[in-house]
Amino acid sequence: MKLKILPNHEGVRLDRYLADQRPDLSRSRIQKLIAEGAVCVNGKTPRASYRVVAGDSVAIEVPPPIESAIDPEDIPLDIFFEDDHLLVLDKPAGVIVHPAGGVTSGTLVNALLSHCTHLSGINGVLRPGIVHRLDKDTSGLMVVAKSDEGHRGLAAQLAARTMARHYLALIWGGFEADEGRVEAPVGRHPKNRKQMAVSPNGRFAATRWRVRARRDFLSLLSLALETGRTHQIRVHLAHLNRPVFGDPLYGGREERLNGIAPLFRQRATRLLAQTNRQMLHATQLRFVHPVKKKEMAFEAPPPEDMQSVLDML
Repeated sequence: MKLKILPNHEGVRLDRYLADQRPDLSRSRIQKLIAEGAVCVNGKTPRASYRVVAGDSVAIEVPPPIESAIDPEDIPLDIFFEDDHLLVLDKPAGVIVHPAGGVTSGTLVNALLSHCTHLSGINGVLRPGIVHRLDKDTSGLMVVAKSDEGHRGLAAQLAARTMARHYLALIWGGFEADEGRVEAPVGRHPKNRKQMAVSPNGRFAATRWRVRARRDFLSLLSLALETGRTHQIRVHLAHLNRPVFGDPLYGGREERLNGIAPLFRQRATRLLAQTNRQMLHATQLRFVHPVKKKEMAFEAPPPEDMQSVLDML
């Protein structure tokens, strides 16, 4: 694939430019391709950090997928829909989506390789079929690509922001307004590499929220992603000083207890004691089938641990 840099793209990092032009490839996948010499700019192999210049000629060659070294594992999947091109499932909390950081078993990909005879190879050997992700301790709906045609179509909808992804979140405190929108760039935390943060050097990110219920020291929100940055909802809510209940990474646990009325502190302590993750669930997913061009819509109720907290409220 050959591309010519237009004036409106001048100054953009090469890996970011290619991620926008090839929504079927993750940015980390593009960075790996650049490191392997599969990307050339004006006939030379650049760094991922190279800032493109108007008139540059960029060529990217994606090698054919190689056989995965990941072992299939017979892990149950809660599948809502499946055909030759994709499947929609409800991921439980505690499951990592794909192998990373030395974790090679017990992931969603291990389960998918056992269930499916074929997955899209577009996103690389470690992430076959993975179009988008959920954090390990976030539960809910995901769509997985089985064919490359399906993967390209789903990735294009993500890039065009036409795939609707809605979440439920239980948060500390609440809002006076019934609905709102937060627009704040999200990037890697400058000191803690495991965290993301609102940063002027981050990527554009926007989240819409609506209050579903208010209960003493907590509120239930429905949220819609306009973009899909890593930890976006958790970072945006923490930025608003309304972290997700139970979130250990973004200030959603015991550090919040002193900020609530003494009348509710004992109750909040009991709820936290039975909560071992952030109370965030991907509850609705809507998109157009990338091959059959049929609108698809799915809804998954909160899992047992989250519903238990809601019932106690």
